[in-house]
Amino acid sequence: MRDILTVTLNPALDLATAVAGVQPNVKLRCSPPDTDPGGGGLNVARAVKQLRGSARCFVALGGDTGHALLTLLEAAGLTPVVHPAPGETRQSLAVTDLSSGDQFRFMLPGPDWSRADIDAARAALKSAATGDGYLVLSGSGPSGAAPDLYARICSDFADTDEDVILDTSGPTLAHLAAGQEKPPFVLRMDQHEGEELARRPLARREDSAAFARSLVERGAARVVIIARGADGSVMATRDSRVHVSAAPVRVDSVVGAGDSFVGGFTMGLAQGETLEEALRFGAAAASAAVTTPGTQLCHREDFDRLLPACVITAL
Repeated sequence: MRDILTVTLNPALDLATAVAGVQPNVKLRCSPPDTDPGGGGLNVARAVKQLRGSARCFVALGGDTGHALLTLLEAAGLTPVVHPAPGETRQSLAVTDLSSGDQFRFMLPGPDWSRADIDAARAALKSAATGDGYLVLSGSGPSGAAPDLYARICSDFADTDEDVILDTSGPTLAHLAAGQEKPPFVLRMDQHEGEELARRPLARREDSAAFARSLVERGAARVVIIARGADGSVMATRDSRVHVSAAPVRVDSVVGAGDSFVGGFTMGLAQGETLEEALRFGAAAASAAVTTPGTQLCHREDFDRLLPACVITAL
């Protein structure tokens, strides 16, 4: 199995709780909180671990919150590669209103990074990677980073056999989608992000696949995946366009579905599966994740049960 190293430069200590009902200007009595390590790369590593694979996680941590987060990572059986952050690790809070079922999510800011901080992290990341595994950049970059940070990290590994898998959003995604001289191996996005980039609806699977192919031809990545929620995902390379169905399940929570997809997909590749089979792994992991509450991500027994329902179709 090839090495998997996930990268989280802007992690969070995630707190999740519930109240009977959200009301303004009163004290709201909350249920005992669930505490989890948060941030895209950490969630991907957790998903791989829960699928009985193996992944290391490069994570920038600082202050007392960073120490608490490290304790959670070790308790989860993960293998953290810790890089010092230039300030206190951030926290996030998710509150579920039991009267309506709505969830309110509050994301606190992380520390500000200087150019020197970012350059030091890039150098440490280059040292931590094996040079012939999978490097997963998932989630947001740190405060102070330019939109081209992930593109520059791709360039850092251009002379190695490390395959970069990217799942990000906002200006960073827009920069990557414009095309790169040294593109990542895989670029993943959801339907909403794809439509924002395309500046038009992508109503049909074929529309999403055609846009994904155009991104490949533009040099955004060698492989582009667009998630379509309950309609599964499409994947395009220069030579193929395929769709994978999502398993029919009852949705409990969509939190972590995307990170579970990336975890399952990357684990499949690391185990030597084809791109199409790895896509099925990702779909099954995402389908498993939506059946679990809160931030529990995916479980192997659900993955095994749902994998047969995730079917590949050529487009």
